Amino acid sequence: MLRLTSSNYRENMDALFGPEDAAVWIAVPGPDDDKYSRGVLGVVTGSARYPGAAVLGVDAALHAGVGMVRYLGAGRPTRLVLQHRPEAVTADGRVQAWLLGSGQIPAERDELSAFLLETALAQPVPTIIDGGALDLHGTAQGPLVLTPHARELGRLLGADPKSISADPASWAQRAAAALEHIVLLKGHTTHVASPDGSLLAIEAAPSWLATAGAGDALGGILGALLATHSARVVAEPALLAPLSATAAVIHGMAAERASNGGPFTILDLNRELPRVVADLLRSREG
Repeated sequence: MLRLTSSNYRENMDALFGPEDAAVWIAVPGPDDDKYSRGVLGVVTGSARYPGAAVLGVDAALHAGVGMVRYLGAGRPTRLVLQHRPEAVTADGRVQAWLLGSGQIPAERDELSAFLLETALAQPVPTIIDGGALDLHGTAQGPLVLTPHARELGRLLGADPKSISADPASWAQRAAAALEHIVLLKGHTTHVASPDGSLLAIEAAPSWLATAGAGDALGGILGALLATHSARVVAEPALLAPLSATAAVIHGMAAERASNGGPFTILDLNRELPRVVADLLRSREG
């Protein structure tokens, strides 16, 4: 697998992060790679109320270049995942990164979901915690990135979501410092803040991306990136910041293509992901 250098990414940590920056963070499989060495992403998302979140996140991860997705969940979302993406694996096993919490509600967490989340968070691998598992951030044993929107961050910090939306950059930095984790604050401009105060801003998304399921797809894209860079992130957790920003760039570029100036669905966005990744790689080669 291609090994990328990270020696200079810190030089522009308080700036816009765009496609040229994102291109260097895409891992390309080599002739000796297999589905395991390309990265295995474990996914515990979706619920009886929101089973589609599981489908969208798994679909996005598979389109973004991960070697395998292991989906673990309740019966209904599991059936839907397999119907849409039969290559997903629903047996437990070793993973290199986790995506947790999308499409879940803490107050409605059942025993199976609680067990799966607890088990995943106990593993020292890179982990993404989305809305429905944000309350568990303190139990994570691996490098962690939180991916809330303004309302979710407001609940986590006890803050007014309107205040967060009015000044997302400052609130992302405040949250990262308080929680001591990388925070990706979703919005029209996405902000990735690190506990050291550094900040990346991504402005790649069209307004049409404000639609149900957008965050589920972003989680899948980021999960694929973390699984393919797992060992490096464990060694240097600060790399979660540029990888998170890369996911936001890819997400926004795929949305722009799917939109073409008009509305689109999240599955439309996911279908554009391989072409976006290919274009970014071509730009890197050039």
